[in-house]
Amino acid sequence: MDFSYSDEQRMLADTLERLVADASAGSPTAPASLWRTFAELGLLQLPFAEELGGLDGDGIDVMIVMQALGRGLIRAPYLGGLLLPGTLLARLANSAQRERWLSPLLAGESRLALAWQETASRYDAQAIATRARRQADGWVLDGTKQVVLAAASADALVVTARLDDGSLAAFLVPSDSTGLVRRDYATLDDQTASDVQLDGVALPHDARLGGDASDALEATLAQGRAALCAEAVGAMQVACEQTLAYLKERQQFGAPLASFQVLQHRMVDMHLSLEQARSMAILAAASLERPAEQRDYRVSAAKAYCGEAARFVAEQAIQLHGAMGMTEECQVSHYARRLIMFDHHLGDVDHHLEIVSERLTAA
Repeated sequence: MDFSYSDEQRMLADTLERLVADASAGSPTAPASLWRTFAELGLLQLPFAEELGGLDGDGIDVMIVMQALGRGLIRAPYLGGLLLPGTLLARLANSAQRERWLSPLLAGESRLALAWQETASRYDAQAIATRARRQADGWVLDGTKQVVLAAASADALVVTARLDDGSLAAFLVPSDSTGLVRRDYATLDDQTASDVQLDGVALPHDARLGGDASDALEATLAQGRAALCAEAVGAMQVACEQTLAYLKERQQFGAPLASFQVLQHRMVDMHLSLEQARSMAILAAASLERPAEQRDYRVSAAKAYCGEAARFVAEQAIQLHGAMGMTEECQVSHYARRLIMFDHHLGDVDHHLEIVSERLTAA
C-alpha cells in the first residue's frame, strides 16, 4: 500500500510546518490571531464537505493538520472547538441551522464546543443522563456535562441529551442561555476544559439537530479519536528528537550519553513505539469512511495502541533527561504532559481495549 502524500498533501504539510515553526518561536501568537490564520489558510474548512462550504478533506488531510499541531504543541482548539462540534453539526443540522452555525464556524467568525461526556457514563457516549423535555414552546434541558473542551471560548454548545422516548438527540445551546452554568479550568497539559451544569435551560423548537443522534455521535467521536492519534504522533516525534539531541549533548565519564549502549537501546524502543503508533494513526485516519463496525474496531485499536505508546515515550523521555526533564524550563516536560493526557481524551487504553476484545470475541 502506498502511504506517500499527494502533491496537495505535501504542500499542506509544508505550509503547516512553517506555520507551526512561526507559532512556536518568539512571543506566543494570540489565539484569536492564530484562529484567523487557520481560516485564511483553509484549515477550518478542510475537514468538511464542499457542499457545506468546506474543502472536502479526508482523514489523512486531518491527520496532517493534527500531527503538525502536536509537533508544535499548538493549543488552538482545532479538535474541541471545530472538528468535534462541527462534524456533528454537519451530520445532523438542516440548511437553516448550517447557515446559522456552521458557516460562521468555518469562516472563523464563531466557535462551538461538543458537550457529551458525563461522570456516570465515563467514556460511553450512549450512557447519557442529561434529559430533554418537550414543551409547547420548545425544549427544556437538565443535566451535567464534564470535561467539555473549548467551552470557555465557544459561542454555543452542541449538547447531547436523552429524550422521553429513549432516543438520543443533540441541541444547540447558546453559551449565554439562562440556566447554563460553566466552570472553567486548565487541564494537566494546559488546555482549557469546562464542567457545564444545565438547570432548566429553555430552548426553541429549532434548537434540536436532526433526528436520532446516536450514529452521528459515534462517527464524530471516531473522527476525533483518529485526529487525537495523529496529534499524539506529532508530539511523540518531537519528544524522541529532543531526547536524542540531549543524549548526544550531555556527557558523563568523558563521553556523550548517546554512546552508552543501554541508552541506545532505550532510544530504539522509543522510535519503535513512535513508528508503530504512526502506522496505527494512519490506519485510523484511513478507516473513517468504512462501515461503522469496522471503523470503530480499527479506531479503538489505534487509540489503545497510541495511548500505550504515548505514555511509554513520555516516561522514557523524562527518565533519559533525568531530573531536569520534570522542570518547566525543559521543553520535553510539556510534551510529556500532553502525551500522558492524550490517553484520557475520548476514551483511555482500558476502554478501547475492552471494545477491541468484545469485537474479537464476537467474531
